[in-house]
Amino acid sequence: MAKISYYTEEGLTKLRNELNEMKTKGRTEIARQIAEARDKGDLSENAEYDAAKDAQGMHEMKIAKLEEILSNARVIDESTMDTSQVSVLSKVKIKNRKNGMEVTYTLVSEEEADLKAGKISVGSPIGKGLLGKKVGETTEIKVPAGMMEFEVLDISRFSGE
Repeated sequence: MAKISYYTEEGLTKLRNELNEMKTKGRTEIARQIAEARDKGDLSENAEYDAAKDAQGMHEMKIAKLEEILSNARVIDESTMDTSQVSVLSKVKIKNRKNGMEVTYTLVSEEEADLKAGKISVGSPIGKGLLGKKVGETTEIKVPAGMMEFEVLDISRFSGE
């Protein structure tokens, strides 16, 4: 059973562009490397040729994985999102109960996660701990540094900035 992943329109477009790039420029570059290595003579002792063929295999594996991800990808219609509880693409303002620090995260798919941009994966410990929570609820989340307690202050729709 394939895993369905949810994306923003922007995130899905980025994945499609990456796949297209890999299928066109990436394959062309690897074919060039193989041809170059083949021209150097005896293939039985040609490490460059072996390396280029290995790179080709890895590249094709990445393409297959990306194709699988895209075949199971769904775009979330942000206008129909329920903001009464935390879900994929929710923008969540939380407060660390221990130090009073407030942060805002957007919960996204693993492929779209970017901590610097405030986007955390729904599969991350904090993402998993926040899913389904409502404003005012607190949750204890086990993170690598130990247990943390957060309070959900606000839930809104991701606006795609």
